[in-house]
Amino acid sequence: MVQVAKFLDVAEGLQANQFTVGSKEQIDSISDLDETYKQLMDKPFACVMAVIGGDGRPNLTPMWFDYEGDMVLVNVAGHRRKTRWIRDNPEISILIMNPENMYHWMSLKVTVEREISEDDPDEGARVTEQLNKIWRKYVPDSGDEYGLRDPSMDERRVLFECRVDKIATFGQP
Repeated sequence: MVQVAKFLDVAEGLQANQFTVGSKEQIDSISDLDETYKQLMDKPFACVMAVIGGDGRPNLTPMWFDYEGDMVLVNVAGHRRKTRWIRDNPEISILIMNPENMYHWMSLKVTVEREISEDDPDEGARVTEQLNKIWRKYVPDSGDEYGLRDPSMDERRVLFECRVDKIATFGQP
C-alpha cells in the first residue's frame, strides 16, 4: 500500500486552505495513480532527487526518472559520491514537476530495496539496458546507447530498485 496525499491546488481558482493536504488515500500500486499524475512519470520530465549528503544536509540532483512496475529505478555512476550517500542512507525523495506548469507536480518518498551493479555477471546487462532505455526516452535522437559515460575511465553504473513509500500530488497539467 502507498499513501497518497493530495494537496489542494489553485488549478480551479483560489480556495480556502489552498496548498495544504486536502485528502489522503491508499493505493495498492503506483499504476493506480490518477492519470493526471502518472503522466508526470511517463513523459520525459526531469526529476530532482534528494539524498542525504556526507555533511548531513540534503543533496539535490536533477536526473532522468524511470520506474518499472511498482519500483522506482535510480541509475547512477558507481564512482560518484551520491552513490555512496544512497548506500549510507537508502531513503530518497524525488520531485517531478511539469516544465510547462510548476503548479502540476508529484513528489515520491522511496526506499532502496535492492542494488544491482553493471558488473554483476547475472544481472549487470539489465543495468545497461535500463540506462539505454532512459537515454532513448530523454534524448531520443541520439542513438540507442547511452552517450554520456565519462571518457576518462571505465564508468560503471549501479541500479537502485526503490519501493515507493509515500506520494504527494498537486495541480493539473
